[in-house]
Amino acid sequence: MIRLLVSILEITLGTFYGKRFYAKCFVLETIARVPYFAYLSVLHLYESFGMWDKSDWLKIHFAETWNELHHLRILEALGGNERMIDRYIARIGVLFYYWVLVFIYMISPRSAYYFNELVEGKAHDTYDKFLNEFGAELKTQPAPAVAITYYRDGDLYMFDEFQTSHLPAQRRPKIENLYDVFVAIRNDEMEHVMTMKACQRSDAKEIINSPHSAEAKAQSEEDSEVSDKHLV
Repeated sequence: MIRLLVSILEITLGTFYGKRFYAKCFVLETIARVPYFAYLSVLHLYESFGMWDKSDWLKIHFAETWNELHHLRILEALGGNERMIDRYIARIGVLFYYWVLVFIYMISPRSAYYFNELVEGKAHDTYDKFLNEFGAELKTQPAPAVAITYYRDGDLYMFDEFQTSHLPAQRRPKIENLYDVFVAIRNDEMEHVMTMKACQRSDAKEIINSPHSAEAKAQSEEDSEVSDKHLV
């Protein structure tokens, strides 16, 4: 059922927007932040009632919203929000999607994470297809300033924070043109997929830590040692 719903949404947006790729992605990126808002809202509520003690999850989900925000700002810089109809579609979608995800997350967090895993996977595939079709043209166009700041020249703490499969500073995208920007966005979507998958595991509370936390660094070093032993 969840897969079917995601496929219907994909087909509907694809049909409505056709070749207006930036406008479609503006709507998608506006809505893409919503699951993380929903998770944060519920987790803060649980924390207020003394039912939650994993502050790292709050950091990670906020960093995910920060990442999606910059995807959105990049699409806005490219003109994706020029038409009023697209802005209204995005805002109506946000209002509806937020409350649906809050309800699902309170009933079944694993289902909410699975739903978003599928959505982020579709986003990855959408950007990957776009890069394959228009890569040569994109390489001739400059990167928006917001992308250069977020991925390359600014404070990269928040960029590192949402990538639970990496230690800080392990991933540094090359940003020289618009093609590089969309490569970075595509790869971000896969990072979200990996985090959503990890959040569904039965031992998620033990393995999901902020990349900047001592626990995450210790676990990464342990994994590295195990890998080295296998190589030997």
